Amino acid sequence: MMRRLLFSIKYDGTAYHGWQVQNNALTVQEVFQNAVEKVFLKRLDVKGCSRTDSGVHAEMYCVSIDTDMNISCENAVLALNTHLPDDIAAFDCKEVNLDFHPRYDCKSKQYIYKIYNGKIRNPFYEKYSYHYRYPINEEYLHKEAQHFLGTHDFSGFCSVKSDVEDTVRTVYSVSVKREGDFVIFSVEANGFLYNMVRIIVGTLLFINEGNIKEGELKEVIESKDRKRAGKTAPPQGLYLYKINY
Repeated sequence: MMRRLLFSIKYDGTAYHGWQVQNNALTVQEVFQNAVEKVFLKRLDVKGCSRTDSGVHAEMYCVSIDTDMNISCENAVLALNTHLPDDIAAFDCKEVNLDFHPRYDCKSKQYIYKIYNGKIRNPFYEKYSYHYRYPINEEYLHKEAQHFLGTHDFSGFCSVKSDVEDTVRTVYSVSVKREGDFVIFSVEANGFLYNMVRIIVGTLLFINEGNIKEGELKEVIESKDRKRAGKTAPPQGLYLYKINY
């Protein structure tokens, strides 16, 4: 009998060109699919919950496969991890309905972005956060970030490479908080455009630097003008943090 298994995995994206399979670059999907083939003895199709860019990490990424193999979810996780490299790990598995899709049945996604705000760069954080050495007023940025809440056309916060026609998204929560020398930006929405979170972070840093004045963010969002938003923050600080179904 055919079964659909939904795996939750996490990965360090440093060595990979994002999730999706590419012809001339190593991706997380290719490596995960190779491990699946070794466990399930077939080259199975794997469906992911989202795209991630080169260098972006995932605390939780969901991927489904279909199999007729009679293997428990617990054993499937253990078996996969024997074939996955050190920078990718499966940590959960559940059986779902055969019409379930990890991308289209997703209700919301949460991303976090880590900024290392120490004055001197730390080599242990270089691949996992963005080093920004200037003082950050996290309370001020948290207050300004609330303008992102609600349903907006985020075309001004989307990379020019994107060919998505519908640029309206709904943001459910957003926060900026400090944890020692780290400033953590968090956002949950029903979906995200290409580079949207990294552009939001870059825009908040523009606000921190005074390039966007207090109270002007609402106008920047409504302008739908990419040139008025901030720079695209680098990828290594970004984590796909949670998928909600």
